[in-house]
Amino acid sequence: MPDQVDVAIVGGGITGLSAAWFLQQAAQENGRVLTYALLESGDRWGGKIKTEQVDGFGEEPFIVEGGPDSFITTKPWAWQLTKRLDMQNQALPTNDAQRKTFVLQNGRPTPLPDGVMLIVPTRFMPFALSPLISPLGKLRMGLDLFIPPRTDGRDETLADFIRRRLGDEALDKIAEPLMSGIYNAEAEKQSLLATFPRFRDIEAKHGSLIRGMLSAKKGPKPAPNGASPSANGRPPSAFMSYFNGMQTLVEELLADLQGDLRLNTAVTGISATPGGGFDLTLSGGLLRASAVILAVPAYVAARLVDRLAPQAAEQLNSIRYVSTGTVSLAYRREGFEHPLDGFGIVIPRSENRRINAITWSSTKFDHRAPRDHVLLRVFFGGSRTPEMMDKGDDELLAIVRRELQETMGVSAEPLFTRIYRWRRYNPQYDVNHLQRVEAIEADLPAGLFVSGSPYRGIGIPDCVHQAEQTVGQVMDLLRASPRADAEETAARVGVA
Repeated sequence: MPDQVDVAIVGGGITGLSAAWFLQQAAQENGRVLTYALLESGDRWGGKIKTEQVDGFGEEPFIVEGGPDSFITTKPWAWQLTKRLDMQNQALPTNDAQRKTFVLQNGRPTPLPDGVMLIVPTRFMPFALSPLISPLGKLRMGLDLFIPPRTDGRDETLADFIRRRLGDEALDKIAEPLMSGIYNAEAEKQSLLATFPRFRDIEAKHGSLIRGMLSAKKGPKPAPNGASPSANGRPPSAFMSYFNGMQTLVEELLADLQGDLRLNTAVTGISATPGGGFDLTLSGGLLRASAVILAVPAYVAARLVDRLAPQAAEQLNSIRYVSTGTVSLAYRREGFEHPLDGFGIVIPRSENRRINAITWSSTKFDHRAPRDHVLLRVFFGGSRTPEMMDKGDDELLAIVRRELQETMGVSAEPLFTRIYRWRRYNPQYDVNHLQRVEAIEADLPAGLFVSGSPYRGIGIPDCVHQAEQTVGQVMDLLRASPRADAEETAARVGVA
């Protein structure tokens, strides 16, 4: 007989871990005993969240992030989870007093003008005096005040939207490196409604991005989590990490989980059982579950649901992925001539560089490098420089160091370097992505769910939120099951 659980969660990244935690909490809050198994094919938990501590250079270690280095708090769900895990004392805000972004222009870093919100200027003089946008480009951006809003509700690419409202130069110098950079996406394919729906909302409400941003700037800023703006409610920064790195969140979730947690356990097939539920064929046996949550890449989910939901599998396979990587480089501060007076450099596609962006990690966050040391992180791959993914380590490092020399004047020898490659790990939200997701969800059989970065948001807060929503659907399903009715009847007569 196969092992049996109420819920099988496939995938041990942040979505799967969060789903297990929310399921456990929901069961406790409802006074139910639920069994679950969390299955991860690899040998570690956390997915793309990976932190390395490097000692031996000072009183504090270097904190090197292989994946995300923070989460945004204007999407409140990761911060809410941080509080529910009682992790506030481990949370680390960005150094907002040094918040400044540079845009590479003609090979040299140029400051993004003060007052730019998302991509829209909200302060006249800094924008007017900035060399980043030409006089004609600034005039074209100003036409946003007069261009009528689109009202048909249809999706469009981020590139088409920015061109329509602000012009080509704003797309090249600001929107593409900033907005598409967040998603490792191509602005010419990137779905506006799936990635930046707020732009369409602002356009519809105010008739202009500039008017909308000015209105938002004047109005009160609500606490991102809906609570009062107190020390215990509002997060101290728009971006947060943890003192010991993002892997702290993974470790705290794991410490709370009490279910059946299995590493090195691949799911090779899923079939429906005659009485409802599913049988999961594992690399080491069989597991039966009343409900299944697939928190894996879309192409993995496609393979698993191919026989159960062939149309969903076809749509899952149509979600594109790109591969990305980072190189972290550590230096002594002595002899390092760049002032590192900001958070880093974004690089427009038109610059034709072999790297995509540079984060000055030791400026962006405290406790990322020992005193009198520097930590940088360089991004490569994606749709811009896919060929960089296949470079050997030595060639890759030589290219990265040459780019740092040409863009920042960095010629110092690094103390150490770390390379992380994430192959086929970044889903692409192409135009009409949300329609594709709705079609997938509609075709899946009852009790089988997909959740995570391929669907309704790629960031940590989005994944946490999707996990919680999916668990809510699972709980509704289990409440309606014959087993739930039997448990309730037994409890009433004092048997359970």
